[in-house]
Amino acid sequence: MDRRKLLKHLTYLIFFIFIINTLALKLYWYSLIWWFDMPMHFMGGFFIGLLWMFVFPPKDLSFKSILKIILGVLFIGILWEVFEVFLNNYTVQNPFDMIDTLSDIFFDFVGGIFSFFYFSKRIINIKASPVGQEPTGYGRGKNV
Repeated sequence: MDRRKLLKHLTYLIFFIFIINTLALKLYWYSLIWWFDMPMHFMGGFFIGLLWMFVFPPKDLSFKSILKIILGVLFIGILWEVFEVFLNNYTVQNPFDMIDTLSDIFFDFVGGIFSFFYFSKRIINIKASPVGQEPTGYGRGKNV
């Protein structure tokens, strides 16, 4: 795993999320565009998934590794929703919305899954065959 490359991707992603969220708050996009929090939760789940892999690097690309990442993302997503419900109940007095909460957790989850596939394709160094050596099955002198 290339930790420097992963850290660079994490840094770009968190600045992108910060800029979009700042614009959304200033321009009231969360109120004006009913679905705007969905891509934000997706990006949040994506960020948490990559951050989880940075802090707890997977040893391989197994089902167990995927499960650890997804459970980590779900844990953080559920904690965020508890915070959001607490904040809504005690500050702005908005009623609890189960559909919105489940939607937010779902998009966190999907972002976490996407982060694993992104990580496996973009961040992990794939061992290539040495220069000058042909892939198996295409050796010199063989009849093809």
